[in-house]
Amino acid sequence: MQGHVYSRLGSFGGSAGTPSPPPPPSPARGGGRRTPGKAGSARGSQEAAVAAAAALGVAGWGGAARRTAWALLAALLRRQAVFLFAPLLYVAAMLLYMGSLPLDVVPRIITRSAPGSVYRSPQLYARLRAEMDADRSADALATVWRHTYKGGAWRPCISNMTNSLPESNGYIYVEANGGLNQQRTSICNAVAIAGFLNATLIIPNFHFHSIWKDPSKFSDIYDEEHFVKRLQNDVRIVDKVPDYIMERFGHNITNVFNFKIKAWSPIKYYKDVVLPKLVEERFIRISPFANRLSFDAPPVVQRLRCLVNFEALKFANPVASLSETLISRMRAKSAESNGKYIAVHLRFEEDMVAFSCCVYDGGDEEKKEMDVAREIGWKGKFTKRGRVIRPGVIRMNGKCPLTPLEVGLMLRGMGFNNKTAIFLASGKIYKSEKTMAPLLEMFPLLQTKETLASDEELAPFKDFSSRMAAIDYSICTYSEVFVTTQGGNFPHFLMGHRRYLYGGHSKTIKPDKRRLAILFDNPRIGWKSLKRHLLNMRAHSDTKGVELKRPNESIYTFPCPDCMCRVNRTTHSKPIHAR
Repeated sequence: MQGHVYSRLGSFGGSAGTPSPPPPPSPARGGGRRTPGKAGSARGSQEAAVAAAAALGVAGWGGAARRTAWALLAALLRRQAVFLFAPLLYVAAMLLYMGSLPLDVVPRIITRSAPGSVYRSPQLYARLRAEMDADRSADALATVWRHTYKGGAWRPCISNMTNSLPESNGYIYVEANGGLNQQRTSICNAVAIAGFLNATLIIPNFHFHSIWKDPSKFSDIYDEEHFVKRLQNDVRIVDKVPDYIMERFGHNITNVFNFKIKAWSPIKYYKDVVLPKLVEERFIRISPFANRLSFDAPPVVQRLRCLVNFEALKFANPVASLSETLISRMRAKSAESNGKYIAVHLRFEEDMVAFSCCVYDGGDEEKKEMDVAREIGWKGKFTKRGRVIRPGVIRMNGKCPLTPLEVGLMLRGMGFNNKTAIFLASGKIYKSEKTMAPLLEMFPLLQTKETLASDEELAPFKDFSSRMAAIDYSICTYSEVFVTTQGGNFPHFLMGHRRYLYGGHSKTIKPDKRRLAILFDNPRIGWKSLKRHLLNMRAHSDTKGVELKRPNESIYTFPCPDCMCRVNRTTHSKPIHAR
């Protein structure tokens, strides 16, 4: 019986009647160790080697070759750890190969900048100019505005007061800092606070700034007599403090208690902190004063802000007279469009370009000039340790000032043809001879206050930046279309003023500069595709121009009663009478 079992098992391997050896131990169990008495393992390895050699096509080799192949494969099978050295052998071979290359050959690494991060507008203009000039589409100026105010019948944010004023709680003196429109904010807020605290306001003093370098006083820019008269039923305004008050302070304004108030402080702060000191001292000073009152204020405060900005602040007669003359000349030069013209607020002055930290196409020369300008205007601000400036990211985020060329491309793409009259409101353009040339090619009817007025007419204003800005402001106010390119106080005030004049509609193009950066950086975009994108952008600006005010936004930009109804009414909403 036992022999029978052995004979049956023998059919699976070895000679008949000879029991088959047990299978070789697993490497995981045996650890790769060889044990005596296991000749079958060697024989199995030999058979595997022969089979492998046959599979590789080496069955026809001679005896020596067969023995060599068998020996190599058998060794590998017995020493499986050898395979761990294969990656090391590969790396060694690659190093030997790279070492054989000549040292003057450097592999070329191709890097691609993110879309919208590089200024390539000049290349785009050169490629699309012929197709742009051949475009004979209808001019957009006649049909640019399709939407009207959606809030029903337009009602401005002002109602007249006829009540007599109670006894004053004291005098308030403020220093309005910044440029023309930052000073305008200070004036409006000062009147609103004086009215709310039932105080007498001294005509605001304009702080001289090292950047604007304008020594103008209030009466040099605004009609002081009209200002006082228009507000006489709401706030007492005087041009100086009475002598008996100044005697207490030695006739020295610096001896007067000065409040250092945080920006955007709520009206409640003035009621709880400023008013008690005002009543005690009878005269207080607030300096600096720009942006020191929150937009979120009760209706009585908002009404005073509106009254000042849109009714009480009229430009002084010399500024207003020249502005009216230049508006008439601008309309005359727009005869082909029935006196309608576009006004563009362009911020491409040297200090603006330097502050933005954006890179254009001026190379090393531009970099040196911008570094010097930044150090002069903002010493140490941009060279602090740890500060990282990424011009590409700034451009992608839509923070770079548009160049004159980009403004021209944008307006032509929005459907305004080369016969459109444009008024350009700006300071001294950076490298104007070079940068303005493409814009003048696209819009040859472009005008500035310098081209509309003679040297003699501009002479009284030329050395005063705020007066020159007031002329720009006036001409832009009465344009058919206003285009803002960089933000700031100027366009925000102007949009509100135009809403006030045009029944709630600002008629303003405010481009999406993030999209513009991507469009102008696209090397494959064609004229038709670019124009389609820009027409959509213009339509979106038209729609945005009729939106109602959102919470906590400026009453100077959204001058409507509905805006005032949305503010927080939990604060005190009536003027505080004398105590």
